[in-house]
Amino acid sequence: MTKIPKDTFDEYSAEYDAALGEGLSISGENKDFFARRRIEWLRDHLPVDWGAGLRVMDYGCGTASSAPLLREILGATELLGTDTSPKSIAIATGNHGSDDAKFVSFDAYQPDGRFDLVYCNGVFHHIALAERATALSYIYRALRPGGFFAFWENNPWNPGTRLVMSRIPFDRDAITINTPQARVLLKSAGFEVLRSDFLFIFPSILRWLRWIEPFCVGLPFGAQYQILCRKPGATR
Repeated sequence: MTKIPKDTFDEYSAEYDAALGEGLSISGENKDFFARRRIEWLRDHLPVDWGAGLRVMDYGCGTASSAPLLREILGATELLGTDTSPKSIAIATGNHGSDDAKFVSFDAYQPDGRFDLVYCNGVFHHIALAERATALSYIYRALRPGGFFAFWENNPWNPGTRLVMSRIPFDRDAITINTPQARVLLKSAGFEVLRSDFLFIFPSILRWLRWIEPFCVGLPFGAQYQILCRKPGATR
């Protein structure tokens, strides 16, 4: 269905965290810092109070290191991770699988319009340009009417981002996507774009300046950006 390079991520599945950590080390932070901050930002800017029974898909979940945070921070009660790499799925299942947390290939799940939220971080720069619309259609069909899509990507306008990506083996040849391009693509897929935010401006050595960041999210300085979208329709 979605042509993310399976062999690449199978090759790095066991060393994924180490390879990512090596790339991120120049920021002075580890992957857990960024993952937690992304999901906290998402939680704080969802325009609804979910209450109980939040169903979340992690699209391109990899080894599912975000799964505990989606539960802890968002309160996900049902979690489905989808990915293209069988080895990554096996690791995700072994580490995080349960009765209400499943990890499967894209082809093993046929979208059924039941999810309240789809979370996706740093996946689309690995998807071939010609396949991106198909991937968004899959996500759109997985969401219920009124469901939300949190689209996180690396900001190619940030020189630090490009440096980090050049240090990560599976990111070196990726085709980045900037915010205007992403917004056009998301709108073409039928999503209502609610907001765009840029995060992670200051590295650890300048962390005393991070209090400024919430006031700068509209400026294209951050290392990553989130575009928060909604599938049209009634909310529950």
